[in-house]
Amino acid sequence: MENMAIAAFEKEIGYTFNDKQLLVHALTHSSYANERGMDKTMCNERLEFLGDAIVDMVASDRLFKMMPSSQEGVLTKMRASVVCEQSFARLASEMHFGEYILLGKGEEATGGRTRASVLADCFEAVIAAIYLDSSLEVVFAWTEAHLRTALVQASSGKVAKDYKTVLQEKTQKGKDGRVTYQLADEQGPDHAKVFTVHVFVDDRYMAEGKGTSKKDAEQAAAGAALKLLEHV
Repeated sequence: MENMAIAAFEKEIGYTFNDKQLLVHALTHSSYANERGMDKTMCNERLEFLGDAIVDMVASDRLFKMMPSSQEGVLTKMRASVVCEQSFARLASEMHFGEYILLGKGEEATGGRTRASVLADCFEAVIAAIYLDSSLEVVFAWTEAHLRTALVQASSGKVAKDYKTVLQEKTQKGKDGRVTYQLADEQGPDHAKVFTVHVFVDDRYMAEGKGTSKKDAEQAAAGAALKLLEHV
């Protein structure tokens, strides 16, 4: 990974690594390591394991303090809405993780750079890398800052909703209302297809999304449409 790419990613996430190799490790997908015959420990799966524990602790700590009268069951439900693949993938996408992840050719050809599971796992790996590069105090602050919106929504009882639901609710508030999705294209073998879906609001084309399932592609299209509506 070139120094310019490392510097660009550090700017995206708002953290500068002392040990740049930790960052490279966090961005190395198993497919990349496998294609190059690297040791299995050189991909980001071990870091993902550690990052998962850290982010779980951060969310638990914040919700415990933000919701002093809530019982264990409620706190568990709220934490699950924050510590989830959808939440992490959205944050990783906003910071353009997909442009920097080191992927194998096969994984990249099947849409790995936009796949929610890949992005979410990388997000957790980067959290672990920041922890190993600094301290628990530093990574706690970084993680809490990026989860703050989701934490506030959860503590207010507003469990995160999927993009399709949010788009439908948003359009129903205005003059528009009917949201439809159309499959525009599908490529690749049966075991690794990439679907392209177009989303329309009252028959007006809004955006497209890609995914490894029609459902994922529809979610991506709805997310893209929401971004457009935010700027209208």
